[in-house]
Amino acid sequence: MLEIAVERETGERHIRVPAEELAALVRRIGGDGDRFLVLQRIPDLPDVFAQVWHEAGGDYTVEYRDGAADRHFRASTEDPGAVAAVLTGWARQEAGWHSGVAWAPLDLGPVREVPPLDLGEEERVELERRVREVLVGGYASRAELAELAEDHLVSGDRRPVSREQARVLADRLWLERVAAQAEWRGETDPERLTRAFTALREAGVTARENFACCRNCGHSEIAGEGGPDARGFVYFHTQCTDSAAAGRGLMLLYGGFDGSSGTTAALGHEIVAALDAVGLRTEWDGDPTRAVTVTPLDWRRRLVG
Repeated sequence: MLEIAVERETGERHIRVPAEELAALVRRIGGDGDRFLVLQRIPDLPDVFAQVWHEAGGDYTVEYRDGAADRHFRASTEDPGAVAAVLTGWARQEAGWHSGVAWAPLDLGPVREVPPLDLGEEERVELERRVREVLVGGYASRAELAELAEDHLVSGDRRPVSREQARVLADRLWLERVAAQAEWRGETDPERLTRAFTALREAGVTARENFACCRNCGHSEIAGEGGPDARGFVYFHTQCTDSAAAGRGLMLLYGGFDGSSGTTAALGHEIVAALDAVGLRTEWDGDPTRAVTVTPLDWRRRLVG
């Protein structure tokens, strides 16, 4: 698998794709609404990306950027195989991956300087606290964190954080987290949780992580997430994620789609067993009206972007 995320013009994202799938995606683009791919590393890094544009009947335009604006390059070729080879090499960070096409620097003009935040200490601390909270949760992208930073202190007509300032703040905190996770070794508790949820999905349970904003929204929307043969559901919403990131354990909400307490209770036992199988401990007294809580929990979810 390639440690990249690939986004199509359609908005569809592919995470950790094999080289063969990336090549197929390259050959697929060209039609209306499906003319480009954007590749980001995992974890995503600011101003580091590769992309390709193609319209049927024309050449493929490939670009990559490696940090600063003067490290942005473009090439064109009619050969999709050469494009796939270049992008695969970029994804693998292979020596000499640039070869095969002729690159030229891309001048995007002068870089605009972003002024520092003009906030009082209390507002600055509150803004960074909230962005870090969502960042540690591990599900937000850099773009989503920047949007959060821009909007968090908005009050009426007052917007004290510009879009550019929000991006700079989000990127700084993001890179701090990337550096911290580089020291992590082995499987983390959130990765064990994902394994348990995958096993539950394979057993006919609709299992979703960080799903919806609250219990009411989650319960009203979860039925539309599963297949026609799903027996029931389990999920945790964004407020549950915040709690886990703060070290308070993770509350799981669940139920049977037939609405019976018997099905819900049986599903609760199945969820507990799936979590136990991956080495996660739970608190639950068997009451189908009570949530299953995963605790203790060391919440270190690796960023994707």
